[in-house]
Amino acid sequence: MLNRRPIRCLAGVAFLASFLQPANSGAGPQKQQAVSAPAPVVPSTAEQDHQRIMDLLHITSLRRGADGDPKSPNAANYDESKATPYSKLPDPLVLKTGKPVKTAKVWWDKRRPEIVEDFDREIYGRMPRSTPKVTWEVVRTTRENSGDVPVVTKKLVGHVDNSSYPLLSANIDLTLTTPANAIGPVPVMMELSFSPEFMAELASRVPAIAEQMAAAKGPTWQQQVLAKGWGYAVLIPTSFQADKGDGLKLGIIGLMNNGQPRKLDDWGTLRAWAWGASRALDYFETDKSVDAKQVGIEGHSRYGKTALVTMAYDPRFAIAYISSSGAGGAELYRRHFGEQIGNLAGTGEYHWFDGNFMKYAGPLTPNDLPVDSHELIALCAPRPVFVGAGATQGDGWTDAKGMFLAEVGAGPVYKLLGKKDLGTSDFPPIEIPLIDGDLAFRQHSGGHTPAPNWPTFLTFASRYIKGPAVSSAASAAAALDLRVSRCVWR
Repeated sequence: MLNRRPIRCLAGVAFLASFLQPANSGAGPQKQQAVSAPAPVVPSTAEQDHQRIMDLLHITSLRRGADGDPKSPNAANYDESKATPYSKLPDPLVLKTGKPVKTAKVWWDKRRPEIVEDFDREIYGRMPRSTPKVTWEVVRTTRENSGDVPVVTKKLVGHVDNSSYPLLSANIDLTLTTPANAIGPVPVMMELSFSPEFMAELASRVPAIAEQMAAAKGPTWQQQVLAKGWGYAVLIPTSFQADKGDGLKLGIIGLMNNGQPRKLDDWGTLRAWAWGASRALDYFETDKSVDAKQVGIEGHSRYGKTALVTMAYDPRFAIAYISSSGAGGAELYRRHFGEQIGNLAGTGEYHWFDGNFMKYAGPLTPNDLPVDSHELIALCAPRPVFVGAGATQGDGWTDAKGMFLAEVGAGPVYKLLGKKDLGTSDFPPIEIPLIDGDLAFRQHSGGHTPAPNWPTFLTFASRYIKGPAVSSAASAAAALDLRVSRCVWR
């Protein structure tokens, strides 16, 4: 898995103790009160921290994850006949007492909190009860054209208050683009993404990615969003929490723990990235160009996982596009297909989750999980969710069918809340969209990319998201819509 290391920190910087001396009251000599210096960041490698968690869990070994090399004796399984060795899924509409959930009130008051608690304790970790204030700064505003559409782009930085632990700092990197000619606030689709600099570096090192980027045809997802009269935003999650195990004592997680190691149920990186997405929505609520009640979230791969976690935990997001999220996202843990818990619990990905999650790759199995991914999707109800993926040849690691079956499993909750499920439990042929319900799905014929599903998602989203008029770009938008239909639909 790819990592990025842009996190800013002040680890290792000496912090001098200061002495406060109040004015003499005439009652005698004053004692100097020393203000103790904060404890320094505790350094450790990902391997050392991983072993520390195993020791806390009393685990001596983990099951090996699937291997991406098809010639490996431990190669990932892509044979559907071997994909379901585990038991049936937990029922999202049965309380822990065994009683069925028959009303929306019981879902909201009892069953949903049970599911949230299981995800908090066993998989994604608990977000701190109190997190620092984020102060947003508009560092640059640019008027430009995106294709034929005049836009206003704001480069923003969210400064995280680090007064509780000045040895560390974290800043949230966010860009917001809205149509310049919009009459009123606009809906916004926010993508979780790597930085342009990282993607350029990646393309220079991995020829296949460079080829995929060069082969992209038709309007970009941003231009497709603008064609609707909506705006778009790009959030860089690694700006405030690094994507690596030895970064857990830095960024927002390190700041909240004063540079010390995590407890077993402390939040992992996915939950921290979701926290940052929510802080971006906080900003949108203050920006008069944005209709904050119509903000959607999109992410691909590890950021698809993050987008789903964000949608599940923050009810303010209106809609989600979850692309190729795979294991740890929308894919069922109880499916033996593609990436497995053994991969997620290894030193390269364990930091996405809390420490307790590792035991399910040790003495416990996916069958022992109190929840599965269909219940994470159910936490998004009743809001609309679109799940997408690519073909098995090229995107099999993320298990498109496993994600589809998770949506099927979430369907009863949507129906209980008066919404529509997928409408079928039969896995659809490739490139046949299911978008008539409030849960939606499409598998495209390409590889590990969200691009081919953007037009379908926007068609689905248009049932829910309504933007204001655009005064002078309507004809250009219509022309762009036509080009989208000709260039991207298959």
